Amino acid sequence: MNQSIYENWNGHKVKLTWIPGDEQPDPALVTSVHGICLHQGNVLAVHVQGRGFNLPGGHVEPGETPEEAFHREAMEEGSVKGTVVCLGKMEINHEEDEHFDPNGKYPMIGYQLFYRMDITERLPFSREHECLSRIWVEPAEFEHVVNEHRLVGLVLEEALQQVKKQQ
Repeated sequence: MNQSIYENWNGHKVKLTWIPGDEQPDPALVTSVHGICLHQGNVLAVHVQGRGFNLPGGHVEPGETPEEAFHREAMEEGSVKGTVVCLGKMEINHEEDEHFDPNGKYPMIGYQLFYRMDITERLPFSREHECLSRIWVEPAEFEHVVNEHRLVGLVLEEALQQVKKQQ
């Protein structure tokens, strides 16, 4: 089920809507990719410099597919590899943002794609990029550790439901 909230992102009023499922938006509207990385029942959280603990993720680089971008981000930020499946997308809607810049780098309505990674390889943590550390969080503690908006809890629920269905 879709669920929406409003957030203030650096003075910008944005409407966020979680849309579960594997239907992909136009790639030109994908602003970033993120993921729930699971290992032995725990979730990977990375300490991003200046932002606290977050899910691994970032922008899609030219020539990359969103899935390739997520694999790269998980490796750069968390030093992990694994298999991924799409969980859904977060619609980022700026229609009510009075400060929206139509000539800026983000579309009026864009999407963040979310994946579940079943980790197959944990490599030594390198601190080569903007992440200071990685930790493994029990799902029940996730909301107390990860510094994201509250819809990310729905993303975690979707990931855990998919795992449960596979068992």
